[in-house]
Amino acid sequence: QVQLVESGGGSVQAGGSLRLSCAASGRTFSNYNMGWFRQAPGKEREFVAAISRSGGNSYYADSVKGRFTISRDNAKNTVYLQMNSLKPEDTAVYYCAADPSGGWNNVNRPYKYDYWGQGTQVTVSS
Repeated sequence: QVQLVESGGGSVQAGGSLRLSCAASGRTFSNYNMGWFRQAPGKEREFVAAISRSGGNSYYADSVKGRFTISRDNAKNTVYLQMNSLKPEDTAVYYCAADPSGGWNNVNRPYKYDYWGQGTQVTVSS
């Protein structure tokens, strides 16, 4: 079992920045690929970014590429999502998730992740 707790959400104006954190506890953090997803009201959960176990690989949704950066600190059992140049359409609840399979495939699919945090709200005003 892995427990995930997100933090760092809040309200910002368009063009602003936020950094989300996701602290993991339980099993060995470095065994998991980690992902960030988001869900806006009335919409399906969508992929944002993923990072491999070592941090050597990352993958982004086209909608956030060049604006968001995912990173991890295995010594601190934490994954981060740095969000710059935020837009109103980035408004959503953001979730981190852990994939125990280790394989770097389909990392943009929710079914690949066994463990999820409770989410943190990000609101971007125009």
